Amino acid sequence: MLVERRASLILLVATVLAAWGWIFSKEAIQGMPPFGFIGLRFILASLCILPFCFGKLKVVDRGDLTRAAGVGCVLACAILFWIFAMSVSTSLGEGAFIMSLSMLIVPPVAWLLYKQAPPRIFWFSMPIAVVGLALLSLGGVGWQLSPSQIWFLLAALFLAVHFNLNNRYAQRIPTLVLTCVQLFSTGVVATIASLLTETWPDTIPPTVWGWFTLSVLVATSLRYLMQTLGQKGASAANAAIIMILEPVWTVILSVVWYHESMPAHKIAGCALILLSLLVYRGTQPLRDFMRKKSR
Repeated sequence: MLVERRASLILLVATVLAAWGWIFSKEAIQGMPPFGFIGLRFILASLCILPFCFGKLKVVDRGDLTRAAGVGCVLACAILFWIFAMSVSTSLGEGAFIMSLSMLIVPPVAWLLYKQAPPRIFWFSMPIAVVGLALLSLGGVGWQLSPSQIWFLLAALFLAVHFNLNNRYAQRIPTLVLTCVQLFSTGVVATIASLLTETWPDTIPPTVWGWFTLSVLVATSLRYLMQTLGQKGASAANAAIIMILEPVWTVILSVVWYHESMPAHKIAGCALILLSLLVYRGTQPLRDFMRKKSR
């Protein structure tokens, strides 16, 4: 029980670090090209993790490493869509909730890729999420998805594809090795995209480099390390519930840091998306709890 509580606390801190990552990234891309920022950030983050997994990296099958890098390219697409959405978005909070929909997109993607039918609870939770997304897109001219919301949705879709593909290798490759390879391949793809589409400024202010450093060390390396440690000690169901808190912290930080306005319909939309995730990912922990109570 003590191990479970400690792991849950570690995961909780990881969600807070992930939420701060939105702030760090938004501040950094004020003075750096978005794709270039992601390229440098993920390559350096992978190098930070490399010393902890170098020994295991040398013994992993090269074919598995190549396939893992390929899956990392899918992650790169998701991250590039995400950072571009952030560069044009005026509301980080709603973006975080849209991104959280990736877990609800995972079942239909698995259905298409592997013919695995979604669980029954999915058909209850998805309509709630759709209504929540509709409320987020409600503006002064009716229902209309903003460009940033569309890019966030594309990022969520690619994250769902990555999640399904990643599950194929997570059991065969050590966690830190898999994380290191995928972070590196994401950084390489982003760097290539930056070289092809972006122009770097002549000078970058020291404050921007400070935000960049926080993104690399805190929001990427430390966050992924703590998430990995937490998931090893916590049950999968408990970890899933805790990870849902990331968009909640992001909304709070965006309101405090950027003074973002959250109209009632957007608050309702975020609440419904959170409810859909709790319905989808929280039913098994509730069943386990009721089963223990009945003994």
